[in-house]
Amino acid sequence: MNNLLILAVGFGAAFGTTIAWLPQVGRTWTTRSARDFSWGYLFLFMMGVFLWTMYGVLRHDVVVIVANGVTLLLVMSVGLVKAREPVTASSADDAD
Repeated sequence: MNNLLILAVGFGAAFGTTIAWLPQVGRTWTTRSARDFSWGYLFLFMMGVFLWTMYGVLRHDVVVIVANGVTLLLVMSVGLVKAREPVTASSADDAD
């Protein structure tokens, strides 16, 4: 298969999955609330994205590195908002 086509498909997929986080990050920062995200989800997702980034580094795959690196930063920003939220009795009951 043509290498340019493979690269284009990779960039398209990376763009779509990374950009999909922008509305959620925008809403989280605007409302200053990440209550709907569990710590378990955020941790597991961040670990997965971090490992994908490391996989890209090991394979020297720029598309995988950039897409997952940006996604990791976006998800970490949601985690930052969540960490800054005050713990209430109802949110402590919902915690993972």
